[in-house]
Amino acid sequence: MNGATALPSIEAIVIGASAGGVEALLNILGPLREGFSLPIIVVLHLPNERRSQLAQVFSRRVALPVLEASDKTSIEAGTLYFAAPGYHLSVEQDRSFSLSLEDRVHYSRPAIDYLFESAADAYGSRLAAVLLTGANRDGAFGLAQVKRHGGLTIVQDPNEAQVATMPQAALDIQQPDRILSINDIGRLLVELEQIAC
Repeated sequence: MNGATALPSIEAIVIGASAGGVEALLNILGPLREGFSLPIIVVLHLPNERRSQLAQVFSRRVALPVLEASDKTSIEAGTLYFAAPGYHLSVEQDRSFSLSLEDRVHYSRPAIDYLFESAADAYGSRLAAVLLTGANRDGAFGLAQVKRHGGLTIVQDPNEAQVATMPQAALDIQQPDRILSINDIGRLLVELEQIAC
């Protein structure tokens, strides 16, 4: 990755992942240092029948505070949020969360598209959106919306993804700002945070 295009000043990071996503996320988020200042909001598709253990798993492996996003709570800087199972997660204009039970999107609730589109509306050009490994097309349209609002769009290199369908779906719609390996995505998030400080 070259530094030819200047990185924007970002206020929040949204990440979407499905099959293979836990490992990918641990690789990206594990190295982040304590005191990382940007909020990171994640939708990770999980089988519905179980309660999500994501917050517990990641809080042991990540230096940031880790929470399951809850309705009407404000988004705090430097916190890692996971969407709750069974609910769509949206970001409101006042930078708070909204949970809803609207119909599934791409057979998924929470859907990545929901988070990405609402965050694009709320943050505009000050949003970075990352789409990782996964077995369906969720997130492709949402990523396009982030781009339309001037945000920074990042897609995991499909050749490296555990399941290439999701990143490839995004590439089929439009060219993201960056197509990167997992390690380079982690490095980019660090750079974005340093610019934001």
